[in-house]
Amino acid sequence: MPTPLDVAVALTWDGVGAPRVTAKGRGELARRILEVARAHEVPIDCEPELVEVLAQVDLGHAVPEKLYLAVAEVLAFAYRVHGRLPARLAARVDRTHS
Repeated sequence: MPTPLDVAVALTWDGVGAPRVTAKGRGELARRILEVARAHEVPIDCEPELVEVLAQVDLGHAVPEKLYLAVAEVLAFAYRVHGRLPARLAARVDRTHS
């Protein structure tokens, strides 16, 4: 199995529908993806098995339903790192606590 730095996959999620694969690569391209993520303070979660599976998803395509739970955990990690909630969830929380 490749080391975590040998493969990188970037996801994006707009809060609607499933997250999408927006970048992926191996070797030097993986290192560049990670450099850009760090430069923009994007949280990096290292789950080698998940990355390998996500690397099989075509660019621009949604994450398969069977990976929703694993990807939701990664997104939760990213939001925790930044100390915030997704806008849609924050709005719901605000309404319930008003």
